[in-house]
Amino acid sequence: MKIENAVALVTGANGGLGSHWIQGLLNSGVSKIYACARNTQKLESIVATNPQKIIAIELDINDETSINQALLQCPDVTLLINNAGVLFNQGLIASKDLSAARSEIEINYLGTLAMCRAFAPILKMNGGGAIVNMLTILAKSNLPANGSYCASKAATFSMTQGVRAELANQGTLVVGVMPGTVDTGMSKDYPPPKVAPTEVVWEALKAVVEGVEEVYPGEQAKQLAAQLLSDPKAVEKALSQMLPVS
Repeated sequence: MKIENAVALVTGANGGLGSHWIQGLLNSGVSKIYACARNTQKLESIVATNPQKIIAIELDINDETSINQALLQCPDVTLLINNAGVLFNQGLIASKDLSAARSEIEINYLGTLAMCRAFAPILKMNGGGAIVNMLTILAKSNLPANGSYCASKAATFSMTQGVRAELANQGTLVVGVMPGTVDTGMSKDYPPPKVAPTEVVWEALKAVVEGVEEVYPGEQAKQLAAQLLSDPKAVEKALSQMLPVS
């Protein structure tokens, strides 16, 4: 699809990658951006960069009432960017309880699915458009140090495939974005290599323009994706050495 003059909605716009999505969309010539967060006060500096094009929307992707309100406020969306997500750096067995795993599933998977379901009819009405789901290369192979996060993203990867199939007939492109470690505050304690947020956004938007369904921003993700094709078990064994901190 053409991004120029598109109307975009970005969830988690106040997060580490959120401002980069906003700037990347502005650079691509969109006509309007709905910047979404649970607390719109955290969006004030983002809106101030271009108040003519950026509209702050209060949105909790785990609240049906909040999503329905956003639908009423954003009826012209043609590009949905599902960027909101959480990471608690918890293992599957090592964590003290299931609270982190539940939150990651509820936000990363169920929240993203809720947004896809809610805005699919809007996209259809506006000509098809596109959905971009922010995933991770770890959706395809588990890193035990944050095992529950990886599991939630694996569920979201599978969901992305299913949504893609269901929305194909209405002409909606569904893109899965699977970078390695992105250089944001969420990954401040992670070692390099890290991919720049601007590169993640640029490659994702390029995929939308070119109709590419899966994209792997950064050299780390590209190498892991290739290794997963040639020897997935070797990747699993290598990642299995990175265990949760006890």
